[in-house]
Amino acid sequence: MQNILVIGYNNRNIVCSARRAGYNVCSIDAFRSLDLQECAYASALLEHKAEPKLIELDVSKIKAQMVAFGLEFDAIVPGSGTEMFDHNCFSCPVLASSPENKQKASNKKYLSKRLEALSISHPNFYSLDEIDAIEYPVIVKPAFSSGGLFNRIARDKQELFSVLVNLCSLCHRRLDLEFMAETVVIQDFLEGIPSSVSLLSTKKEALSVAVNEQLIGIPWLSRLPFAYCGNITPFRTDQAEEMEALAEELILDFKLLGSNGVDFLVTEAGPIVLEINPRFQGSFDTIEKAMNINLFEAHVGCFRGELPSKPKANCFAARGIIYSDRELFIDRQLLAAILREKGADIPP
Repeated sequence: MQNILVIGYNNRNIVCSARRAGYNVCSIDAFRSLDLQECAYASALLEHKAEPKLIELDVSKIKAQMVAFGLEFDAIVPGSGTEMFDHNCFSCPVLASSPENKQKASNKKYLSKRLEALSISHPNFYSLDEIDAIEYPVIVKPAFSSGGLFNRIARDKQELFSVLVNLCSLCHRRLDLEFMAETVVIQDFLEGIPSSVSLLSTKKEALSVAVNEQLIGIPWLSRLPFAYCGNITPFRTDQAEEMEALAEELILDFKLLGSNGVDFLVTEAGPIVLEINPRFQGSFDTIEKAMNINLFEAHVGCFRGELPSKPKANCFAARGIIYSDRELFIDRQLLAAILREKGADIPP
């Protein structure tokens, strides 16, 4: 296996890891950052809409872009936002879990019911039929992952309806409770330290690679209160072993393969499972630096039924994502300033 195509919303970390592992790698993503272009054999832009949902691929366009690269691809690796595309559309293998299993894992409503069946601690879930029984505050978020960008707190019924109207406007719809019942999750808002466990898994085994602290809504990085702003690896907590065991149980229960993650809240009462990320995670960079592992090569190995030895941290690594508070044009002077810093995902 030599020629790899990565398709996703932002592929830089996957592409550069694959390059370090010795692959010829092409990319179709929404940014074509400068550091991605340095690592990729070739790259193209992924057309997408800025809406709170997973990207719908135009398969015919993707195939045309593949032909334009001039390579015979040995495998396709999906990145963020493209988890659900149909593997059968392509002639080469897709190194990912089945779309059906990823859809179950990504859907916060389905996950909540499964966690209850497994007796695993998780935030209490409310349906829109139970509005009068809701105990506030609650957090309202899309049923499918969105990096926390669309998560909102509601402290009473009036604020809840205001949040629902806001989410509907983001989806270009009027308030439609039937639509919201399928697309929105309402859960108890709990206090704790956001964290995650990153794992590798085959059909038979799962291995926790790292426990990470998540940076959520950090004011100097983002004005969005629940935006994912980066992470620190490793996260030292006396709940780490329990989190790893729970994460491994869930990954095997959902039959997920390769690199996946489970988000937790570390609380005084113990770890609370928040969601499953059936894909490469935002902690990719800090895991590779702190744990001295090539995650892309390890991901590929999972599809041969191979897991690496459990890595040990040799340092701490941190990543912060800076969100712009306005439209910016990256001119040569600003680009020069960016390049002087220890940055990644550099705008072209």
